[in-house]
Amino acid sequence: MRVGYCVVWLIAAISSAAIAQTPNPPAPLPSIVLPPALDRVLRDYERHWRAGDEQALAALFTADGFVPTGGAWVRGTDGIRKTYENFSGDLRLRALAFAVADTVGYIVGAYRYGEGANDGGKFVLALRRAPGGPWLIAADIDQSNRN
Repeated sequence: MRVGYCVVWLIAAISSAAIAQTPNPPAPLPSIVLPPALDRVLRDYERHWRAGDEQALAALFTADGFVPTGGAWVRGTDGIRKTYENFSGDLRLRALAFAVADTVGYIVGAYRYGEGANDGGKFVLALRRAPGGPWLIAADIDQSNRN
């Protein structure tokens, strides 16, 4: 009987320790307002995604841009267009941070699908532009918040 009590106590202690060590998820970071030239990248991305327009989505990227697929990368306009052929939905992007210097920059953000939904994932857009030209996406790196 004493061994059974010890086993139950040990299991309860281990469970309590595991629960105590599970951190609470951090609160969502607040959105920021982007400069118009950068905000255009996010709004165009949303608009083309919602419309299911893979041609227009691919045009937001540099000719040698990257997007992840599964465990690999796709590179270039044709590959990006093919990757996005069957994607659409009520995508919402929000910016958390950005930086630009001359012809390179980035946007760090979060995404969700639909109005009022919680963030479904996070992203980093690496950006590039010709001097005086529009910002284009050189790489789109995203990760779902699902475990």
